Amino acid sequence: MAQFHDDALVSVVVPTRNNERTIEACLTSVRRQTHPAVELIVVDNSSEDSTWSVAQRLADQVVLAGPERSAQRNKGIELARGEWVLWLDSDMVLPPETIAQALSTAKSTGALGIALPERTVGSGFWTSCRALERQCYLDDPLLHNPRLIRREILVGDGGFALSMSGPEDADLRLRMRAAGAPIELGSVLVDHDEGRLTVRSVMEKRYYYGRSLPAFADRHDGAVAQQGRAVIRSYVRNRRLLARHPITAVGMLGLRGMEAVAYVLGSRRGRRDAAP
Repeated sequence: MAQFHDDALVSVVVPTRNNERTIEACLTSVRRQTHPAVELIVVDNSSEDSTWSVAQRLADQVVLAGPERSAQRNKGIELARGEWVLWLDSDMVLPPETIAQALSTAKSTGALGIALPERTVGSGFWTSCRALERQCYLDDPLLHNPRLIRREILVGDGGFALSMSGPEDADLRLRMRAAGAPIELGSVLVDHDEGRLTVRSVMEKRYYYGRSLPAFADRHDGAVAQQGRAVIRSYVRNRRLLARHPITAVGMLGLRGMEAVAYVLGSRRGRRDAAP
């Protein structure tokens, strides 16, 4: 294992497209990190709003790449100079101590990947349902994918799978665990600004992600069912939390049921698209 340096350069890679509503807060939070050595790389997929100009003002590098998020992340990894790479969605906001504390966790545990638990922020009923759902996962390392990773791991293992858009995060986690690369859960809570969710927006996203599930399932036999069981266990473990918010909990479970339908329909479409 490479020697650990407290002042290690961390490359933050942010893939984005048309995220002018959230990207400035995201990039500003990276710039405000207490860790002294951070480079910020934004990989834009031909945005048609002000995303590009905001990124040019705040990032060290801004490049064009696509057509999907995995390809954007891989481009950022290719450009990264850091010992560690932190991948971040452009609707997330980091507390100032995030990178410093994640590196501290890596140092104390010997982990090669650090997962960062998230909380949903935004407005509206369905966003509240998503926020309650995420509260059930906060202490479960099996339901969090690593965000801070040694760059040598990403380069050596090929980065993110280009055949996936959505499950690529879980794919990376499972590949790391299969290779014996330890992953730990960090102590910092990241804000995920999901705006005002609607049933339609959630269903469309899950359908899109579902199209990649066949590629994920073919690579990781039984992983989809295992993930589902872990989610159900988290709900049972947090039943008192759910009972304190009965209306939101019912909405959360209903939304999860609709998401499952969207995943199935998307997966069927993915199978048809992959058929010879």
